[in-house]
Amino acid sequence: MERIRNRLILIVSALLVIVCGGTAGFILIDHYPVFDAFYMTLITITTVGYGEIHPLSHAGRIFNTFLIFFGVTIMLLAVGAMTQTIIELELNQYFGKRRIKKMIDLLQNHYIVCGFGRVGRGAALELQRAGVPFVVVDRNDERVELAMKLGMLGVLADATDDQTLSDAGVLKARGLIATLQSDADNLFVILSAKALKPSLMVSALIGSGQSEKKMRLAGADHVFAPYDMTGNRMAQVMLKPHVSQFIDFTTKGIGLDVGIEQVPVPAAAGTTKTLHQMQIRRDLGVIILAIRKSDGRMQFNPPLEAEVENGDFLIAMGEPSNLQKLQQTMAETGS
Repeated sequence: MERIRNRLILIVSALLVIVCGGTAGFILIDHYPVFDAFYMTLITITTVGYGEIHPLSHAGRIFNTFLIFFGVTIMLLAVGAMTQTIIELELNQYFGKRRIKKMIDLLQNHYIVCGFGRVGRGAALELQRAGVPFVVVDRNDERVELAMKLGMLGVLADATDDQTLSDAGVLKARGLIATLQSDADNLFVILSAKALKPSLMVSALIGSGQSEKKMRLAGADHVFAPYDMTGNRMAQVMLKPHVSQFIDFTTKGIGLDVGIEQVPVPAAAGTTKTLHQMQIRRDLGVIILAIRKSDGRMQFNPPLEAEVENGDFLIAMGEPSNLQKLQQTMAETGS
């Protein structure tokens, strides 16, 4: 797109130069009125052939000869370049859509980010950092182009359309993030997505606290009000600055190479074990902050005697490499 934009700028600049130069030449050489000089230049470079508006002097005809040569040449080059640009745009759109469709067809257990505004961009960047597959859907071509420049898979379409969600692979998706500009659009997206795939995990953005209940009734699993969250966060920074700093360290990767991850305990992991028997901290250097039990209960700061059962999730904190080792260990135990 940048190359095509530069080409269009060059074409327009060349046409402006030849028109302005021709107009100025007729004014200075044969003292044409401004509009007559412009009109004479226009009919000359377009080869209309209406004839001279006013009689030209010998010097004027010499100037007009050069204007015909250079002006017609530039006009022909401009028409050719415009035709080439239009063809390239059509071909790029056609093959680009086919390539994106093939890439989406290959996705499995991916996420769909509906809307690439400030919040949607932040969500997409976090998914990109986590290395999980996802696709961005937005009806603004500049936002889609920005997503693709950032190395993301972007689709220019209306996320509220059922066909768009189907094309984005909603039936194979793991979750959907709705961050459109209005609560009504987000609500419509949730209803459409849940109708296509009831088990889809959905996270939604709301602008008004009154919309939270409607979003949850529509099927949103998680609802976020950015203004309320920002206000709460700003107060927490004042009241508990060290706690807020620690949260930034673990969630944003600022200053410390530490993260928090949820690690599933495979259903085929075998007999129940305690944290002491698993020796996760000793062998991997990972701290278990909590155990999310299979029935939904959350056991915070579990003791060494806490039992880990099939279907549980370990909420662990540590260096990214150690967290990956823990995930691999649990996966190997399950297999």
